[in-house]
Amino acid sequence: MDLFRGCRSSQAPVDPTLMPVQFVRNAQTAHPTGDPNFEVKQCIGHSGITEAESDPFLMCDEFGPMPSRNEAYGDDSDKGFDVGWHPHCGMEILSYMIAGKGRHADSMGNRETFDSPGFQWISVGSGIEHAEGGGTPKGEIGHGFQIWLRMPIANMSDDPRYGTVTPTEIPQVTLEEGLVRVIAGPLDGLVGPAQFAVTVQMLDVELEPGAEWSYTCPDNMDNAMFYAFKGSAMLNGSSPLQAQQIARFDTSAGPRTTLLTAGSGGYRGLVFTGKMTKEKILQHGPFVCSSRAQLDGMFSKYQSGKFPPKRVPWNYRDASQRPMPDA
Repeated sequence: MDLFRGCRSSQAPVDPTLMPVQFVRNAQTAHPTGDPNFEVKQCIGHSGITEAESDPFLMCDEFGPMPSRNEAYGDDSDKGFDVGWHPHCGMEILSYMIAGKGRHADSMGNRETFDSPGFQWISVGSGIEHAEGGGTPKGEIGHGFQIWLRMPIANMSDDPRYGTVTPTEIPQVTLEEGLVRVIAGPLDGLVGPAQFAVTVQMLDVELEPGAEWSYTCPDNMDNAMFYAFKGSAMLNGSSPLQAQQIARFDTSAGPRTTLLTAGSGGYRGLVFTGKMTKEKILQHGPFVCSSRAQLDGMFSKYQSGKFPPKRVPWNYRDASQRPMPDA
C-alpha cells in the first residue's frame, strides 16, 4: 500500500460539467529543521504531492496549531528565533500566519513582526539569509504555513524583493456564508498583495457548515489544488476532502469550475492555483538552481562568505547595527 498517495477521489458518479478531481492525498508528517520536537504537516514537497504535480509550487508546510513554548521577542532583539539564520536562493516564499504573530529578520535589513491573519512574501532571486519565528507570546496559539514556490529561471538572478501584509491589508471577498482572503493573484476584481515572479492565485477560503462555494480556475493557469486544514468538504458532490488532505484537479479535461460544499463542522482551506513553468530545476534544501554548476557555485559563495550577493552594508544579524530611521 502506498501511504504517500493517500486516497483517490470517490467512485461516486462524476458531474461532467465540473472540473474533475484527479486525486486526494493525505499530508504527511515531516521535520523540516531536523528537530524531532518540531513537526509539520507537509502536503506539497518531499512527502506530499510531487514536484511535477505541484508546479509552480514547491512546498507547503503547515505548523500548529500549538501553544508557544517560549517568550516573545520584538524586532529589536536577536533572541528567540524559532528557525535561526539560514539561506535561500532561486525561489519565492510565503509565510502565512492564521494564529499568533509572525516575526522575521533578513539580509535586506528587514525586521518585522505582524499579526494574524497576515503574511510576509519574499521573491528571493539571487539570494537572502533570514531568521523566523519567536513573535507569539508564551502560551498563545500559533498556526501557520511556510510555502515555497518556483521562480522562473530567467528571474533567478534578480535582486530579492520583500513585503509584509497585515490583516487589514488582505483583500476579502464576502460570501453569503463565508469569506475568501485573496493572498496572491486575482479574484472577483481584487488582486492579492503577494508579488511573485510566477503566475499564481493563492486564496484562504473560510465557509460555514453546509455552505457552497463555486470556484473557477483562471484561464491563464493550468494547475489547481485545494488543501483543507480545518473541517471538511465535498468536491463536486462526489469527492470528500478532509482536514490535512490536498486535492488536485484535472484542468485539461474541459470544465474549469468546481463546486465545494462545506461539511457539518465548516471548512477552511487554501487554494493553490498557478501556471506551470515546466522548467527543469535542481533543488537542494533551500537552494533552487537551474543547473548543477549553478548549485555548486551557490554553495561555494555561501561557504566563502560571499552569499547573499545583495545585502545591506551593516551586520544584519545584529539588531543593534540597524540604522535608526530618519526622524
